[in-house]
Amino acid sequence: MHRILALAIAFSSMALTSAFAHHPLGGDVPQTLLHGFLSGVGHPVIGFDHFAFVVAIGLIAAFHKQRAIMPAGFVLGTMAGTMMTVSAIILPFAELVITASVIIAGVIAMRGKLTSIVPMTMGAAVIGLFHGWAYGAAVVGAEATPIIAYLAGFGLVQMAIALLAGYVAVNMWKATSAASLQPRLAGALMAGVGVAYMVELVEGLVFPAM
Repeated sequence: MHRILALAIAFSSMALTSAFAHHPLGGDVPQTLLHGFLSGVGHPVIGFDHFAFVVAIGLIAAFHKQRAIMPAGFVLGTMAGTMMTVSAIILPFAELVITASVIIAGVIAMRGKLTSIVPMTMGAAVIGLFHGWAYGAAVVGAEATPIIAYLAGFGLVQMAIALLAGYVAVNMWKATSAASLQPRLAGALMAGVGVAYMVELVEGLVFPAM
């Protein structure tokens, strides 16, 4: 229980930043295929709340035989959410949902129990709508080509982050089950609080226009 509380505090600290996606191009709408792709790659990494959620999804899925299914559901949801933004569809309470999703995903990862993949994948897809809706603000007004490249960029990088998180847990941390991951994850997440603030500091220096 203490570890779960520590996790909630850690993820809350990460989510104190704005839940709406940051823009690696300094706020400019992508005009080319390359700019769209690079912007898509940057968003899940620069937006620490989004990054934390993708990592948590990867950890939750790490001990399933088909560990790519859950992250794929989330990625498809983010793509759909971005298209909702481009289509001027409003999702209410998006910032609140995104922040809550980071905390909840972290708590689920910390429970140390194997989750049911079907409902978790469906839930990840629904949450993905909100994360993707936040991503979509960066390409409102863009042409079709940079939007498609943008979707490809953040789709690929999110899958890579989630699968890498699972790989690290199983092959580098040598966790043999969801339960064995729990104590190591607690320490890593507490360290993540400091990393979150460092990321915000570096963001302000590197991307002053955000």
